[in-house]
Amino acid sequence: MTVLRSGKASNLHRRTFLKDTAAAAIASAYPWRTVYAQNKNASARGKKVVLLACDGMDPVLVNRMIDAGELPNLATLRANGGAGLMQTTNPPQTPVCFASFITGADPGVHGIFDFIHRDPALQCLPASSFTDELPGKNLLVGKYRIPIKAPKIKPLRQGVPFWEYLEEIGVSSLIFDIPSNYPPTPSRHGLHRCIAGMGTPDMIGSYGTYQHFAQNGPIPPDDSDGGGVRYRIAFRNEIARSKLFGPPQAFLQSSVPVEIPFTVYRDTPRKTAAIEIQGHTVLLREGDWSEWVQLQIKMDRPLADLIISGICRFYLQEVAPNFRLYVSPINIDPTAPADKISEPTEFVSEIARDLGLFYTTGFQEDHKALFNGIFTDQEYAKQAGIVLEERLKLLHYGLDRYDSGVFFFYFSNTDLESHMFWWDRNSRHPTRSAEATRYYFEHLKDLYRRMDNVLGDILQRYGKEATVLFFSDHGFSEFARQFNLNTWLRDNGYLGPPDVENLLGGGRSAPRVDWSVSRAYGIGLNGLYLNLKGREREGIVKPGPEAGQLLDELTQKLLAVRDDNGQPVITSVARADRIYSNTTARAMAPDLLIGY
Repeated sequence: MTVLRSGKASNLHRRTFLKDTAAAAIASAYPWRTVYAQNKNASARGKKVVLLACDGMDPVLVNRMIDAGELPNLATLRANGGAGLMQTTNPPQTPVCFASFITGADPGVHGIFDFIHRDPALQCLPASSFTDELPGKNLLVGKYRIPIKAPKIKPLRQGVPFWEYLEEIGVSSLIFDIPSNYPPTPSRHGLHRCIAGMGTPDMIGSYGTYQHFAQNGPIPPDDSDGGGVRYRIAFRNEIARSKLFGPPQAFLQSSVPVEIPFTVYRDTPRKTAAIEIQGHTVLLREGDWSEWVQLQIKMDRPLADLIISGICRFYLQEVAPNFRLYVSPINIDPTAPADKISEPTEFVSEIARDLGLFYTTGFQEDHKALFNGIFTDQEYAKQAGIVLEERLKLLHYGLDRYDSGVFFFYFSNTDLESHMFWWDRNSRHPTRSAEATRYYFEHLKDLYRRMDNVLGDILQRYGKEATVLFFSDHGFSEFARQFNLNTWLRDNGYLGPPDVENLLGGGRSAPRVDWSVSRAYGIGLNGLYLNLKGREREGIVKPGPEAGQLLDELTQKLLAVRDDNGQPVITSVARADRIYSNTTARAMAPDLLIGY
């Protein structure tokens, strides 16, 4: 984590856990524990703290660009002594980092250890680490499933968010897209407003599922890419009819997805196409993006259908000879949200009435479309640029309505574009030419320059009247090599049988895991779990000395792994029971945290 800060800090005593988190800047301007203890009704109004978070903005590159004179506003903060390196979380993943930022606590307290976690009672079945669904009750009548008690989505992040302390002393907060806060926590005193960030689903309940239509698309549809579904589209006399698929029919026992028909009229000589959908006509040239299109999603319900609203954008990639059409994930419509994505509920609708439609999913840059070969590098950079322009409009909207308290704004481009474009080394890129490699790394540096300009605008607007904190949750590096933890566990006799390919149970043809001979498995990006008796459904490793000896053995062997070039693959292995707070939330933690 790199932190650059403007403003005068208070010398009042803080909790120890705040010393090494970005929340220290808030504590310096609002020493709430001290004030609250002195006078519950004391007012701290009038002070300003502005927090700008750039996900994955690397401190090494930041300092290098400052030295080269490319980031003048960050250079000013550094020259004034307002810059420093801070320890990130273990593991250094965005939902983990921001859960710690929100609560001022380690993962042992807030319970977020990765993007996904597993339920040991279901023997390593992966699930989202952001939310859990409390099942409802239904009455089955004919083809219908009539809810008697609606299911409830609850956030898995535990701990007390800093804005609740602020509300207790009368300080307002305005929060835009902070990760690990879906569904958004309610405001106890009406002083907290926010839009939920990373973890917010699209209309089908995923974290962003695009739909792609092509003349050479698969039959039947293919959803094996992860992040999207591919369909074949067929033209007759330059007209094609197809359909988008929305959320499952919530009131039908079959739960078939809602279908939204659309028609494409293609003009091959002019390289244009018209898309007709629900009374909208979208005219696009090859290479054009549409504006947001509102979709009315009809849910078949007893007595009267339920109409909910979603939004999507169309991108016409190619007209001929292989017609290709990308459709963004169907986002929750901010003008009429079908789910609670802001606090208060109407907050996001008020914004949309002023700004128009915008992305509401937690993951907005569609890196999966690039990873799956749907986008080219250039197309992904363009789509991410659309996201950034929306974000900047939202930033200025928020700042125009901010007068005191805490203001937080989150930028994701610096992370999600770095995942796809970062290459800061002299060796050959595995897939791009040397020219393209340099071009896209310079594109990332342009993002850093834009973020520096954003900071400059903030400093010019507020001058010395606000404490301004500009920070990142973790650094970055190129992705050149990959290590499959479960393959290593299989090859070293910890996961069986020896020919297992389908390591965690999906699919039909490959051999499945035999848990009676398996002592350890991996889930997520950094987590290794023991198949612990009494915890995992089919656990075989005895808790106590046997488990401790196995963890020590795994640690030593993992640290000894070498790549083909002789370099270590793993630089650190940490035991959760030694690095995390001893709370009930730690029960879901991996046993070992692998640092690649």
